[in-house]
Amino acid sequence: MEIKAELLAGERLSKQKAVAIAEYAASSPETFRELFACFLSKDPLLVQRAAHSLSIAARKNAELVQPFTGTLVQQLGRTDVHNAVLRNSARILECVPVQEEFHAELIESVFRIIQDRQSAIAVRTFSLTIAHRLSHTYPELRQELKFAIEERLPFESAAFRSRAAKILAELNRKGTG
Repeated sequence: MEIKAELLAGERLSKQKAVAIAEYAASSPETFRELFACFLSKDPLLVQRAAHSLSIAARKNAELVQPFTGTLVQQLGRTDVHNAVLRNSARILECVPVQEEFHAELIESVFRIIQDRQSAIAVRTFSLTIAHRLSHTYPELRQELKFAIEERLPFESAAFRSRAAKILAELNRKGTG
């Protein structure tokens, strides 16, 4: 299978085809790298279509993501990319270990996203989880995360409020100081 050709074939990418591409990409480092290259392409259509398959492949074989976590952190920090890039970068980063060398950049990006009402709800919600995970490593982030959540809560969607409530409950159990 040539991943790029499969992603660009047809007027739209069905869920079934996205899953098939993801399964193929998750089968080896080489095929995963091929899909990741499509995700970083200059072709906006290719990037959008690759994003969903990439997040599926990353969940199927998280080990394959490790060489690319720095790039995903960089993508999450961008403001000039399609929402699909941000959403799927955040979706992947919320469930894979991120090397310590990328923590500062990731912390800065997720807190910016959480506080930005213009960011898509899914990206903000995934960013909550990332920030919460990082607060296990950096307890000093707990108070800042609690404040950011409480400040946004009255203005947010049900999805954000649901995830935020769970995180706040845990932050309150652990203490925020």
